[in-house]
Amino acid sequence: MKYTNMVHGSFEKKLNRFMAEVYVNGIKEQVHIKNTGRLTNLLQPGVEVLLEFNDRPNRKTRFSLISVAKGGGWVNIDSLAPNRMAFEALKAGKLSEFGAVNHIQREVTYGDSRFDLYFEKDDEKGFIEIKGVTLEENGVAMFPDAPTSRGTKHVLELIRAAQEGDTCAILFIVQMKGCCSLTPHREMDPTFADALRQASLQGVQILAYDALVEEDACIIDAPLPVQIEGMEARKINRP
Repeated sequence: MKYTNMVHGSFEKKLNRFMAEVYVNGIKEQVHIKNTGRLTNLLQPGVEVLLEFNDRPNRKTRFSLISVAKGGGWVNIDSLAPNRMAFEALKAGKLSEFGAVNHIQREVTYGDSRFDLYFEKDDEKGFIEIKGVTLEENGVAMFPDAPTSRGTKHVLELIRAAQEGDTCAILFIVQMKGCCSLTPHREMDPTFADALRQASLQGVQILAYDALVEEDACIIDAPLPVQIEGMEARKINRP
């Protein structure tokens, strides 16, 4: 996916979950944070950030915070980016676990949840729930960075869909390069970690890919191993 009208800035502080102060060309601006997570590992005073400029008259701010500098690269924090990246990759047949699919639909309701992607491939049909990951420690990507009862609900619904015969997957997109694996952040949300382990045991594919993040683009890149309770979740390669 591509961005337009990107500018550099220097992060100052968060004002609330959705707003921050950033210096752009020496001028303090209030900017929209396109992520509701805590982001405490990234948003530190003085860190370099990338913002997308948009001066539409109905906007409250002229800038949206897209990426944060870390370790010589960028971490994309746009919570809408993972869904778009996954859709583009699945449509192009770049996710080897699924191959070429015949039909893709976004935001499909199942039970009391709405899954990010629905697909059909010959006689197979299934659901994919996408989770964006921005938290990294010592080369390990972790999800979530804040408790997520909604995320747990999605996992449990996917288990039910898998039991009914659908192909189901949770796809974690690590919005950066440089990670060697992904694991559930048990200390932050043990309920989610337990649900993810149960999903793996019930046939839900647990997948992770990192992303190539450039100043004006972000695309899914390479698969990462997933560590669940000390065991690697098996990746199922489909013909």
